[in-house]
Amino acid sequence: MRLALTLVEDLEDSPSSGAAKPSPILTDGSLLDAYSNAVVSAADRISPAVVKIDVRRNAKQHRSESGGSGSGFLFTPDGLILTNSHVVSGASEVGVSLRDGHSLDADILGDDPHTDLALVRVSGSKLPTVQFGTSRGIRVGQLAIAIGNPYGFECTVTAGVVSALGRSMRAYSGRLIDDVIQTDAALNPGNSGGPLSNSRGEVIGVNTAIIMAAQGICFATAIDTAKVVVAQILRHGRVRRGWLGIAGQNMPLSRRMVRYHELEIESGVRIASVESGSPAEKAGLREGDVVVSYDGMAVAGIDDVHRLLTETRVGQEAPIVVLRRGEKLVRPIVATELVR
Repeated sequence: MRLALTLVEDLEDSPSSGAAKPSPILTDGSLLDAYSNAVVSAADRISPAVVKIDVRRNAKQHRSESGGSGSGFLFTPDGLILTNSHVVSGASEVGVSLRDGHSLDADILGDDPHTDLALVRVSGSKLPTVQFGTSRGIRVGQLAIAIGNPYGFECTVTAGVVSALGRSMRAYSGRLIDDVIQTDAALNPGNSGGPLSNSRGEVIGVNTAIIMAAQGICFATAIDTAKVVVAQILRHGRVRRGWLGIAGQNMPLSRRMVRYHELEIESGVRIASVESGSPAEKAGLREGDVVVSYDGMAVAGIDDVHRLLTETRVGQEAPIVVLRRGEKLVRPIVATELVR
């Protein structure tokens, strides 16, 4: 045994033994792999612009004075902040806490519950900002980094991947939000309104919702949608949408009706009621009519109607096609602006 140990020691000490030299001690920086580097780089770039939003709601709108908090992020150096509508909706007071500890009063410039986005402003100059990317080119499987203030823990970073694209989810207003990004980056209450970033530190979405009973299913409103909402709020103080004045429900169509009228879809919107003085009443639409097309686009359900009633159709005459007692009718209709 002693001879064997001596032989081993001799071999280790011998320069001709070919034994590898001891590796130098690795630093923390050299241990970071490409994934870690991407997350660290993105967090360093975005975190200074992420804010905590505290709100106070008065007793007139609620049984007692209540509060809440969420996240947001600065995107202009003079204090424009993007967050969720449900974070600031109905707030009587809004306060913003910056990463450096400063607290500022904020004003709500506008909010859009139909996309769950809101625009808030604080007074300042040379504030840190994020860089907007685009949600058009992202792919399933790419890195997704979420930053926010879950449960009040400021500037928390989580990372995952883009799980799915093109999702639709129901907003608090009841309308569908289209082009929603699904990710498994961990979100918790308080993350709402924070940025979702790619590996380059560009914001690709606004974190908006989680499924409480599920693990790793989280959603963000696409940044391309947010750009449109921000532009309209800055221009009009709101997001302009069309309104027809009908309440309806989805209704399947018989195969005979679909074939006879050569329809592109197998369902439509049955009109349950028509509001007095509305565009629908002026166009001669009646309760029981089934809408199957609007402005040349097929309508298979009420969500299709909402999707088509954009700003561009306000004040513009367009054909609406309905089925009435088996007959197909085409009526001109002029959408007015939705007032909520």
